[in-house]
Amino acid sequence: MKETTAHDTHHVADQLIKEILDGHYQPGDFIPKELDICRQSGLSRNVVRRHLATLVNGGIIERISGYGSRVREFSQWHILDPAVTDWITRFAGPHLEIQREILSFRLTVEPWVAMMAATSATARDLVAIEEAFEGMRRHHLDKDTTQHDHCDVSFHVAIYYATHNIVWSQLSHVLRPSIHLLVSQSNTRTLDPTHSLQSHHRLMDAIRMRQPDEACHSATAVLEDTARALNMDITPAPVPPHLPLNAQSVD
Repeated sequence: MKETTAHDTHHVADQLIKEILDGHYQPGDFIPKELDICRQSGLSRNVVRRHLATLVNGGIIERISGYGSRVREFSQWHILDPAVTDWITRFAGPHLEIQREILSFRLTVEPWVAMMAATSATARDLVAIEEAFEGMRRHHLDKDTTQHDHCDVSFHVAIYYATHNIVWSQLSHVLRPSIHLLVSQSNTRTLDPTHSLQSHHRLMDAIRMRQPDEACHSATAVLEDTARALNMDITPAPVPPHLPLNAQSVD
């Protein structure tokens, strides 16, 4: 682990998770022992142990008696833990496996969320979705994507809330940092921001017109745009049998 200072106690956990996400420590590798970290950081063993405990609680590492602390497989991380999503947002930008896992999850879930929103959205929900889209439209050609990213995330979160299902609504709050991670990366890399905006418009229209089948296809198309921007080959979840497999979207 890199040197840190006694005045920056939070840096111990942050530095370790950053090194893990950067690939310095791979799943199965052991991180430095407590005493080595104490010596490098100038912190007491109790302080270091407390910060390592945050990584244990997040499923990032596991303590093995007599050996030390080992990095766990990514599939075992508690990515819905707010502390873990915060770490991922701050440090996992270039980490392709983390991005792939988040995108795969969203491709499985969000078409169904869009279908539910198309049947459950109220007038207030539609206003929230439309306001977020209008913000995307105003900023989609900005060189600095900050404002566009914020509106893009708000667009997807508003769709989760439009389901009026308490679990989906709460999940959107937890997922917000992970959604932002993909949005910020894909909006920076996309070669055709106008096409992406059109895909979001079709999704909004499907929800507004109470077309759950089209909402499902449109949500999938939005995330396929994200996959292309990130240069990822992700297979969408199977289309439900009752939906038309050859549904065509109109540009």
